[in-house]
Amino acid sequence: MHVFGITAEYNPFHSGHALQIRATRERLGDPEGRNWAVAAVLSGNWVQQGAPALADKWLRTRLALRGGVDLVLELPTAWACSSAESFARGAVTLLERTGVVEAISFGSECGDLEALREVAAALDSPAWQDCLRRRLESGATFAACRQGAIEELLGREKAALLASPNNTLGIEYLRALNRLGSSMIPVTVRRAGARHNAPAGEDAGVSKAGEARLLREEPLPLSATAIREELVQGHWEQMKPYLPPGGRNVLEGHMISPAAREKMEWAMLAKIRGMTPEDWSVFPDAGEAEGLPRRLERCARTCGSIGAFLEQAKTKRYPRARLVRLLMRAWLDLPASATLEEPHYLRVLGFNERGREILRGMKKTAKLPVLIRPVAAKNLPEPGRALFQQEARCTDLYDMLLEPVPPAGREWRSGPVLPEEAGRPGQ
Repeated sequence: MHVFGITAEYNPFHSGHALQIRATRERLGDPEGRNWAVAAVLSGNWVQQGAPALADKWLRTRLALRGGVDLVLELPTAWACSSAESFARGAVTLLERTGVVEAISFGSECGDLEALREVAAALDSPAWQDCLRRRLESGATFAACRQGAIEELLGREKAALLASPNNTLGIEYLRALNRLGSSMIPVTVRRAGARHNAPAGEDAGVSKAGEARLLREEPLPLSATAIREELVQGHWEQMKPYLPPGGRNVLEGHMISPAAREKMEWAMLAKIRGMTPEDWSVFPDAGEAEGLPRRLERCARTCGSIGAFLEQAKTKRYPRARLVRLLMRAWLDLPASATLEEPHYLRVLGFNERGREILRGMKKTAKLPVLIRPVAAKNLPEPGRALFQQEARCTDLYDMLLEPVPPAGREWRSGPVLPEEAGRPGQ
């Protein structure tokens, strides 16, 4: 049996994710799914946009297993709530360290692997570093300077790839593969349906002809953002075609509510009001050289809400989206040092029968400890124990948003989703 890997948030798993799996199998010559199993690296309870996931990682794992994934591994929060570069580096490293994953699949707006590879190579060149340094002196955002530097080297068409989020993340996956010297084969699937983060009601668009037939009579995928909006409003029947079987039974009554998010924002505001510039400076993207920590301290002390804080604190160099992630890192206490190294273990969140077979193979090939039972984290070397304790703290904070609030320490009590739990539609 062969294995291909996917990195995802699955927030929640939906028809677009199922389409990616089917399209990848076609690209690998296995349309019936007999020869290639799927291992997914899943963001935990906090996601890259600087927000709590709609539902906890174990519930999202159950949906992923119902939707066609065979094994789910966790991307620790320190990498899940970070820049595209760190997110990709952590996820690709985990897939590489399994020793069994032979290919990695990712979505992109362009669907052009060679074009993405060309940009990835350019971003690691000395010439790009020189161009970037020059442009950063203008005070523009890093994203704008990065794209402008690529335009100098490769032209406007290639540079435009960096304006789309899935292209950008795909480029970072390719850079991570290059840095690791990995033999994993990259496969990109053109994103079909709504654009990334498109709100509910936006036209889903038209998928590429070669992949449209995979949709058959299914609706074009909505974005996960649109699906979350609809689910929070209770539109379960309308969303049924987009969720795996039994999705409502898994999610209903277990999602983070808008009221809980408001509660979290008040707690965030209370924390940052007591933070000094020195406190802010330890987090990634804190902009110490530009004096951002002093600005953050001032805004935290004068603003009456997180929304007002973000509006007043943002600058041309540090837009709102960048500050949201910085704020989340501060809330979760994830300093820059938390993501300097690669993850120290492979945490299993769930598996089906084919996933069990993958795990048997990993016993012989994995280059990191494989954690199936959380209690095994106590036997890890110190860096691994510290990482698991950090993850346990992040889960405790997430659980404060649930109703009712469970006792602390759920990370230590929760084993993986097992085949009998994953494969029982309507449970």
